[in-house]
Amino acid sequence: MRVLGIESSSLVASVAIVTDGILTAEYTVNLKKTHSQTLLPMIDEVIRMLEIELDTIDAIAVSGGPGSFTGLRIGSATAKGLGLALNKPLIGIPTTEALAYNLYGTGEDTLICPIMDARRNQVYTGLYCFQKGQLQTVKEQDALPVDALLEELNQMGKKVIFLGDGVPVFREKIQEMCQVPYLFAPGHVSRQRAGAVAALGAIYYDQGKTESAREHQPDYLRVSQAERERAERLKKSQDA
Repeated sequence: MRVLGIESSSLVASVAIVTDGILTAEYTVNLKKTHSQTLLPMIDEVIRMLEIELDTIDAIAVSGGPGSFTGLRIGSATAKGLGLALNKPLIGIPTTEALAYNLYGTGEDTLICPIMDARRNQVYTGLYCFQKGQLQTVKEQDALPVDALLEELNQMGKKVIFLGDGVPVFREKIQEMCQVPYLFAPGHVSRQRAGAVAALGAIYYDQGKTESAREHQPDYLRVSQAERERAERLKKSQDA
């Protein structure tokens, strides 16, 4: 069983291959480059290094959102193009779920809280924990004000581990408002990784959670800034 993972929901560009439960290759770069310039060369490189053919993969797992609108579109287009060309199924993995999977083995009494900067003092987030080695969703991923998230965590009363690109943005806010014990995940597991996307993809594949390349669409959770601005202009013109 071989799964190709693609992650492009943020500045991080990452591709990986998981073969029979083993991470056999991962190429991750956290640099402000256009994913359209990086993903295909990175896939070519891991395929070349592993000395395999691309058509030997069984499925393509892709970070399905939320995240950067442009990044998600590029990742989705890359996965869809490969899926169509190779006639392989796609597996959409929720971005925050894949982030949480980086912290495999965390105790049942600890909440994993990925936070991605969604601008306007909001975060893309979800809440997760591990029970008997299985990742469980405590709160489905959503876009909400960071203050509302912290108030909810305070009410839940459990230890929290924060990770994601929202941590450096909202670190001071967390330190100011969080009333429960908390930690910030270390750098090597605090960002999106295609290895986690591919590993979860293998689990989803076994559960029959696949879709065709034509069916796959990113989950943006909210409209883009351009769409919001267009709606505001239309509203102003109608009110005039």
